[in-house]
Amino acid sequence: MSVNSENLEHAIVSAIRNGVEDQDVAVAFSGGLDSGLVAAIAKDYARSVTLYTSGKEKSYDVVMAQEMSERLGLPWLHVPITEDNIEARLREMISITQTSSPLTLSFELPLFFVCRTVHEKYVLSGQGADELFAGYSKYIDMTDDELDRARKSDMGKLITSTIPHETKVADKFGKKVLYPYMDPLVTMQVNAMDLKDLKPKDADSRKLLLKQVARNMGFPFIAEKRKKAAQYGSGTMDLVREVAADKGMTYHE
Repeated sequence: MSVNSENLEHAIVSAIRNGVEDQDVAVAFSGGLDSGLVAAIAKDYARSVTLYTSGKEKSYDVVMAQEMSERLGLPWLHVPITEDNIEARLREMISITQTSSPLTLSFELPLFFVCRTVHEKYVLSGQGADELFAGYSKYIDMTDDELDRARKSDMGKLITSTIPHETKVADKFGKKVLYPYMDPLVTMQVNAMDLKDLKPKDADSRKLLLKQVARNMGFPFIAEKRKKAAQYGSGTMDLVREVAADKGMTYHE
C-alpha cells in the first residue's frame, strides 16, 4: 500500500467514524463506488446503517444498489420515483430551495426523495468524490493545468450551489447530510498529492485513488462498480422528459 493511499484511507475512515459513531444512519445509496465505500465503512461504527435508493423501478441505480446491499449485508429500501409523484415532488423541491436549473433539479431529486422518506436524522452522502478524485469523464486527457482549474471550478460549484441546495432540503425535513469526502481531513490529504496521481488516462482510471482505498480495505467489488450520473442512473431525467411531453412542454420548460 502506498503512503498516499494509506493516509487517505485513515482520513476517510476518521471522517466517517466522527460523523456516524453510535448513530442510526441512512445512506443515500446508488450502489456505486462513492456511496458503496461510505456505507461499508459506516457499518463498522454506526449503531445501524440502512441504505436508501430513490429512482425509477428497474433503473440502473436501483438494480445495482440492491445487488450491492446484499454484498455488504446491509438493509436496503427502494424509494420509488414515478410519473405519478415526480411533478409534485419537483414543485415541492423548487418551493423549498428556489433552484431553477433543470439539470440540478433532476440530479437532486434522488436525495430529495431520500430526505423526505427516511426516519434517521443523519444521511450519508458520497457527494464530492467526483470533484476531489477526478471522476468526471471530461477530466480524461486534460493537461495538469486544465485539470487543476476544472477540479477547482467544479468544487466551487459544489460548495456554493449544490451543498446549499441540499442543506435547505435536509433542514426542511429535519435531517443532516454528512459529506465525508468533503471533510478537511480528506481534502487536505488529496490536495497534498501530486496531480499525476489523480489524473485519469481513460474511463477505467477515474477515481483511481479511491478505488485503491476500497481494494486495500477488502472491498474489490466496490472498486469495480461503474456508476452513472444520478439523473441518468436513477431514471429521473427520463421521467421528467415523459411528464413534460405529456403536458406539451420541453424538458427545460
